[in-house]
Amino acid sequence: MIKPNSHNVYLYLKIILTDMIDITHKITTLREAIAEAKVVVSKSSTIDVILNDAVPKGNVFEMSKAAGLLAVKKTPEILPDCHPMPIESTKISYDISGLSIIIRVEVKTIYKTGVEVEAMHGASVVALNIYDMLKPIDKGIEISSIRLITKRGGKSDYQNAKYKDISTRVVVCSDTISKGLKEDNAGEIIIEKLKQHGVSNTSKTIIPDEAIDIVAAVSSAKNDKIQLLIFTGGTGLSTRDITPETLKPLLEREIPGISEAIRNYGQDRMPYAFLSRSIAGTIGGMLVIALPGSSNGARESMDALLPQILHTFKVLRGDRHD
Repeated sequence: MIKPNSHNVYLYLKIILTDMIDITHKITTLREAIAEAKVVVSKSSTIDVILNDAVPKGNVFEMSKAAGLLAVKKTPEILPDCHPMPIESTKISYDISGLSIIIRVEVKTIYKTGVEVEAMHGASVVALNIYDMLKPIDKGIEISSIRLITKRGGKSDYQNAKYKDISTRVVVCSDTISKGLKEDNAGEIIIEKLKQHGVSNTSKTIIPDEAIDIVAAVSSAKNDKIQLLIFTGGTGLSTRDITPETLKPLLEREIPGISEAIRNYGQDRMPYAFLSRSIAGTIGGMLVIALPGSSNGARESMDALLPQILHTFKVLRGDRHD
């Protein structure tokens, strides 16, 4: 066992033993990023040599573009906390303004994490390659900046602070929990997931797996003007799992895409997720969702839905413009 003999050594060991960030809970979306780098030469004759393709080491723009394409793809080999991912599009372009060469790198993928570091890495390597090719003819070259211009994709794009004030209720459907024979975990997980996305106005109730209690929970939520009603439990295949059958006749409009998203997300993580009978729909202005009763099922379902499910309330409230 290594025994650190100073605080600095301990911090060093803690850093090098840190695991790669877990992204298995993230959803796959279109991710885009644009980065920019600027190379400034010291004399106009350097620009002329580039444009006339007379640089001794070869065509500056084409060779630097090739270097940039390789850099984008090899980012996780250089930066330890970057995840390997499929790079599905990379575009590299140049613009000359006076003595400045502006490099623009655009990267796209459909994956669980963003590509902004890949775009910036590509831009930096393009700039370095331009520097390397031009240094024999211009000793005053500078790489003046490398920056991220824009990024898109991921849950941050679907956050909507306008709808975080919605009133929410979690209904735990379980015979054993309602009798006090078992602690509720799934309901608490759902509440915590809502809090993580800024939805904190949440109450919870526990009922047995009885149709009359499920109907009563819906009625109570309507009377209390609840906007998001989440049931957990009773979506399995046992004879006592009756939540979907009870809720379906009460729904004015079913939203099958919500259930499909939950099952699709779960299926990527465990082979039995397709057996879940989650259901979702609206009753008036209230969104009703039935989730699995297991801790993992509840957690994964919320990861599949948040924060993009909050967009529902833009429609339910009749907001057509933000």
